[in-house]
Order: sequence, then C-alpha cells, then structure tokens
Amino acid sequence: MRLPDRLTSRLPGRLGDRTDRPVVSMVRLHGVITATTGPVPRSVINANALEKTLERAFAPERLAAVALLVNSPGGSPTQSALVADRIRGLAEEKGVPVLAFCEDVAASGGYWLACAADEIYAHSTSIVGSIGVISQGFGLHNLIERWGVQRRLYTAGTSKARLDPFLPEKQEDVDWLRDLQDELHEIFKQWVTTRRGDRLKSGADIFTGEVWTGARAVEIGLVDGMGTARGVLSGRFPDAELVPVEGRRPLLARLGLGAAPAAAWTLGADQLLGITQAAEIRATWARYGL
Repeated sequence: MRLPDRLTSRLPGRLGDRTDRPVVSMVRLHGVITATTGPVPRSVINANALEKTLERAFAPERLAAVALLVNSPGGSPTQSALVADRIRGLAEEKGVPVLAFCEDVAASGGYWLACAADEIYAHSTSIVGSIGVISQGFGLHNLIERWGVQRRLYTAGTSKARLDPFLPEKQEDVDWLRDLQDELHEIFKQWVTTRRGDRLKSGADIFTGEVWTGARAVEIGLVDGMGTARGVLSGRFPDAELVPVEGRRPLLARLGLGAAPAAAWTLGADQLLGITQAAEIRATWARYGL
C-alpha cells in the first residue's frame, strides 16, 4: 500500500459525509471541570476545549437535537457555567432541543452541565446531585516548623494571604470562605431552580450537597426519566442518524504517530505537574467511589 493510501486509511471516517436524514449530535462531556489542561487528552472539561466541539454539534443543517453524555464529578463553578451558557446560547440560536444523559456520575458541576439540557435522563445506577460547594486544602505550618523551615511572606493588603497553607488558620479567614461558598451555592441553586422549575418536587431538600441514584433522582425531580442515550434517542427520533461529535486531536495523534516511547521521557517540571494534576483528578472521581 502506498504511503498516501496508508495515511488516508487511518484518518477518521465521515469527513465530508452528507445525509438526507435528520441528525442528532452526541457530545461527550467527560472528566473533571477545570480551566487547566488535563494530564491526558480529553480528561477535563472546560469552555476553551469544548468551544469548537459544541459549534460542530449544533452546525448540521438537518439537526433534530443535541445529546449531552455527561460523566463528571464536577469541578470549577465558573467553567461549569461557561460551558452550560454556551450550550444554551447555541440551542436557542438553532432552535433545537437538548437532552442530557447522566452516565456514572453527574454530580456538582456535572449536574450543572446536565441542567443545560431541556430534559435529563439517567441510568438507575447513576450518581446524581451534589448541589453544593466544596473547598479543600492542607495546613502545613506545624510540618515546616518541625523541619526548621521558616516561612517568609510579604504582602500589601491585609487579606492577600488568606488561608495560606503554611500559616496557622484564622477564624476570620474561615468565615470569609464560608460567606464565599454560600454565595456560590446560592448561584448554583438559582441555576437548578430556573432550569428545572416545577419539575422539582416540593419538600425535597435537594440543595444540601447530597447525591442520589438515578432512580431516586427521578422521584425528586432532578431527572426526567430513566434510559440510555441510544435507547431514548432511537425512540424519540427514529429516523435520525446519531452522530458522535468529538474534539479534534492533533493530526499526528489521529494517525497514531504522536506518542514518544516512554523510555525516552525525562521527569521534568511539566511531568511532575502532570502527576500532581492526575492525582487531583483521581481524588475528585474517588469521592463518588469511581
């Protein structure tokens, strides 16, 4: 086989494909929600990474709907809001319905993303909810004292070093953080209430940060029904073609030529950062037993 033919055979299919059938675009929202780049491709969700993917998902002329396949334990509230707002803007511009499907977990920011849809579905075993705000860190001042390390910190502004992990915790800083969390929590609650409306069951205390199975989430109104993406979409749009829409990878990666041998790598600052990032991502998933 000639080299051009070999290269062409390894390129993704469907380039330039046209169809007279209606189209349902399927967008996978998988990963922790963070503004930083993930340690491996497609391991995180953020507005920058998804911009072109969402544009392509809403681009087909015969678009019948867009499906969001959500599998996320949450993360940045700002990135959650930016992605959700972009989805809503494109949906209103194109005049098409958006359906979300919760997979393993749609919690915290993951549920924020699901609420960008007009309808939400889940599997009975999905983990849904966690409508709350969390902050975490370490207190290391005793550790550095034990090793004879002196902390030197110089600031202009009395609030510049709030909650520094190398300084003793101050109650006024904790109170400030709680006020900030309460404000963000209120924004989250307003988003869910606005998007879900009277589908939320009255009397259900859904804003405590608790999570539920998909089956229980249906009962309290966080989810509209049970089902998988292909099952629900095939029933709702029987004549439509279900088309996965993914973010573009670099050409060499698509050809399988972009990875260097592991033995050739050196453990520099970037690799150490990636290891730390991977550990943080793993810990976020682990909160839900995943």
